[in-house]
Amino acid sequence: MGKPLVYIDGQSGTTGLRIREMLSSRSDIELLLIPESRRRDPAARADHLGRADLAVLCLPDEAAADAIRLAGNGGTRIIDTSSARRVDPEWTYGLPELGEGQRAAIRGAARVANPGCYPQSFVLAVRPLIDAGALEASTPFTVNAVSGYSGGGRQMVERYQATSPGDRPGHAGIPICLYGLGRAHKHLPEMQRFSGASAPPLFVPSVDHVRCGMLVSVPLPAGHAPGLTRERAFEIWDERYREEPFVHALSPAEADDALRDGRFLDIEDCNHTNRLELMVFGEASRGLVLVGRLDNLGKGASGNAVQCMNLMLGFDERTGLRA
Repeated sequence: MGKPLVYIDGQSGTTGLRIREMLSSRSDIELLLIPESRRRDPAARADHLGRADLAVLCLPDEAAADAIRLAGNGGTRIIDTSSARRVDPEWTYGLPELGEGQRAAIRGAARVANPGCYPQSFVLAVRPLIDAGALEASTPFTVNAVSGYSGGGRQMVERYQATSPGDRPGHAGIPICLYGLGRAHKHLPEMQRFSGASAPPLFVPSVDHVRCGMLVSVPLPAGHAPGLTRERAFEIWDERYREEPFVHALSPAEADDALRDGRFLDIEDCNHTNRLELMVFGEASRGLVLVGRLDNLGKGASGNAVQCMNLMLGFDERTGLRA
């Protein structure tokens, strides 16, 4: 039996490029690459989709739906990194650390929906606390988050790359910007379903002038988390994730040590890894803040897709990934 054939549909976008980089030196798979001149040719794409053992779709929602139609009902297994199928019951949610049985589900799945970058931190932080009874499912969650601009698509990437951080006196290039205000964000159904929350969170995303990196914070006012302390949150996370290769719960002391100058939590410290760090700050009497840090193109997108690909093809899930 030959090496598995892996095709990236959308090999020129930010997610596809990172996956291509991760897979380029691997000798245990054969990477199918479509010629640049034919990447929009439906016949060429259908041919590559049909030949592949596994295809990773790094496309916007509608284009990913077109690729699924082109793939037809053949034997090609698919990982879709778009947002459209993450709560579809016919697709397996591709977050191995979600809970017992999730890895087995991914290993055996024909169709896997790669999770969103923001939801991963929220889900992995909140779900164990709800499962343990430390938080109520009815807690009115708020999520404040900031991402590097590479998660915003080609137009955002081009806009940010056209200015350097020092272009404007007194400013770091384009300043930090809130977005998605006044409308339901596409991540909300995923965040609610897989966290165990009874309602979607109030979600406030933003983008900073860094290419990669992500911080996701969930403030818990004291009245919304009675009895929960930093130590208890860490104990629950540690019990859930202690054996996980990529999800790391930091103790309160480790979280404090992670602060630059004792005050600042840097957005880029997990970049170019598949690591997601969970931390908790504050005091039980005044309220706590749950924080997740990851690379939005690493564990948040490309790295997680490779992790799922490894599981689906029977490899060690850590292959080709940095913790």
